[in-house]
This record gives sequence, C-alpha cells and structure tokens, in this order.
Amino acid sequence: MTNLPENPPKKNILRKAIQFFGIKKSLAAMLTMVILVGLGEKMAERFLPIYILALGGSTLIVGVLNGIDNLLSALYSFPGGYIADKFGYKKALAIFNIVAIFGYLIVILFPVWPAVLVAAIFFLSWTSLSLPATMSLVNQVMPTNKRTMGVTLNSIVKRVPMALGPLLGGYMIYLYGEKDGVRIAFGIALLLALIALILQQWLIQDFVPAHKAESNPLKMLRFMSPDLRNLLVSDILARFAEQIPYAFVVIWAMKNIGISSVQFGVLTTIEMITAVLIYIPVAYLADKSTKKPFVLITFCFFAAFPIALYFSQSFILLIFAFILRGLKEFGEPTRKALIMDLAPEDKKAGMFGLYYLLRDVIVAAAAVGGAYLWNISPFTNFVVATGFGVIGVLYFAIFGRDMGKSVPATSANTPR
Repeated sequence: MTNLPENPPKKNILRKAIQFFGIKKSLAAMLTMVILVGLGEKMAERFLPIYILALGGSTLIVGVLNGIDNLLSALYSFPGGYIADKFGYKKALAIFNIVAIFGYLIVILFPVWPAVLVAAIFFLSWTSLSLPATMSLVNQVMPTNKRTMGVTLNSIVKRVPMALGPLLGGYMIYLYGEKDGVRIAFGIALLLALIALILQQWLIQDFVPAHKAESNPLKMLRFMSPDLRNLLVSDILARFAEQIPYAFVVIWAMKNIGISSVQFGVLTTIEMITAVLIYIPVAYLADKSTKKPFVLITFCFFAAFPIALYFSQSFILLIFAFILRGLKEFGEPTRKALIMDLAPEDKKAGMFGLYYLLRDVIVAAAAVGGAYLWNISPFTNFVVATGFGVIGVLYFAIFGRDMGKSVPATSANTPR
C-alpha cells in the first residue's frame, strides 16, 4: 500500500505563499475590511464632482470639495495616529467606520450640494483616519523583513475596490442617472461599512500599546529624522502634481473629451490593474536593494500624468494616460514602509499621522488652487501641475538620501 505524502503539493504551495507574503490572521481580517469599506467608498466618492454639478453646484464648489478632502486628510491623520496609539488599532478602526457611516447617511437623506460638503467631513475621514491604524497593525504583526510586503499587500487590496468601485458606480449612474445613481451608491457603501465593522471586531486581534500616546504634534515633530523630512518635501511637490488636476480628471474625460461614465470606470479599472501588477515585483526588489530609485521613479510618474492627460483627446489615448497614472504607484508601498521604519519605535502611528498632517495641509491649498487654474484653462491647470512634479523629482534626485541604508529613528537617540 502506497503512503500518501504528509504535505500534498497544494498545501505546500499555499504554505510557501503565506510565508512569502507574511500573511497573519489579523492582517487578513484588515485586508478584508479594506475591500468592503473601500468598495462602497469608491463607488460613490469618485463621482462626487459630477454629483455636485448635477445638484447645481459650480466648478468652484468642486475645487472646494477637493480642498476639503485634502485638508481633512491632513487634519485627521494625526488624530488617527493618536487614537491608534492610545486605544489600539482595533478600537480605532471601529470608531473610524462609525464616523464614515454617519457621513453616508447625510448624503442619502439630503440630496443638495451643501449637504455633500457637510457629509464629506465625515465620510472622507475613513481613509486618512484609518491609515495610521492599518500601518500600525502591519508594523505590529509583520516581522521587520516583511513590513514592505505587508504594506504592499494593503496597497494591492486597496486597489481592488478602487478598480471595481468606479466601474460599479458608473453603472449605477448609467441606470439611475447622476443624482439617484450616486445616492444609491452611497446606500451600498453604508451597508458594506456595517458588514466591515462587524467583521473587523470579530476577527482582528487587539493590541493596545503600553506606552503613552503623544497628543501634541509639535512635540512629535522633534522626533522626525532628517531623512524623513527630505522625503516629505519631495512628496509634497509630487502631490501638488497629483492634486491640482485631481478633481477635474473626471470632468475633463466626460465633459471635454466626451466619454461616458462607464468608460471612465473602465479607465479607473485599468489604472488600478496597472498598479496591482507592479506592486509585488517592486516590493521584492525594494527589499533586496536600496529604496531611493523606486521613490524617484514614482515621483517621475506623478509629474508626467497631467501633461499626458492634456494630450489624450480620445478614449484610446486616455487608456495610455491612465496606465501612466497607475504607474505612479510604483514605489508607494516602499515610501509608506520607510515612514514606519524611520519613525520612533514607541510612536509609529503618531509619526505616520504627523507626516500626513504636514503633507496634506500644504497640498490642500494646491487642490483649491486647482479650481482657479482650471477656470483659466485646463491647459494651465495641467502644465502648472506638471511643473511642480518636475521640481519634486529634481529636489529628490539632488538632495534625497538613499534612505534604504538609513538607521531608523528612536526616541532615545533623537534630540528632545
């Protein structure tokens, strides 16, 4: 009688895959939550500029909404890190989900554009509030040599709803119109957020840090290393290139070029697929080599997209532009992992939140300014955005250090 192998080939492959990616139970639960909440969010959020115009709002209001998005991302980042450091990432994620659900309810119940601006204060909070908590979870459950891969898995999973959400949201608009379609999408978002809230509390193992959380961002600033500051300056300039035209990409594609909402959903899906395809090989190479080249290439793609978008005058050309847009995610997981590596060991989530606070407060001004540049002309908007991106690339190429060889900062060796 032939004995069966103790470990069938399929189980060996699965075990090797789990070991390669470093997947843990809490990480798997968090990734599931990201898919559920993200899918609902992206079904509706991506079409908010069109929804505001349909409700009688102006392009200036669209710019204000984008500015609110960036400003809130900044203002919520540090409190998100503080709450995660104080209560642990499990309780923090529950709080953030409830806040987002309240925002969804406002949009569903009040179909007027001022209500959208009020609701945005709540439903746009989830991503920025939860990011420090999710990064803290990755940092806690993953070994040091797998943290970049853990951040990469989070980035990949985030792109699943970013790819499918706009496609489904565009279909809702196609079926029910620009007003009712978006409201229905928000209703689905609310349901998915409730399911995610239940699952995350059931499956994620809690971890409450033993140290005292720092509530003062000015005190936290003293622990930011020079390497992290260099990255921050370059990142701000790159985000200028992204956020100046961000809210007007959908308007340019649908109103100026003339594509449909479904076609725009397809373009966004192409963008996300492109990002997902490059994540794993880049994460593997970044762990094996230095990190500066990957971050620098990322900033190059940020700079190139706005001007490429301007010269894309058909759906076919827009496909190539959105592939380029997807490539801007080239080194994003590496950059996030660097922030966590360079943050003090006892202030990981707080430092991550501080980084995003500083970055997004400044970038918020660029987002609002994008509306004024758009009213001058789309060409002005896109060229100015590209100009900032080029400056960011040159700054990092000249002054940026090879952070892959940097020693992580700690509270003990950083001046107080």
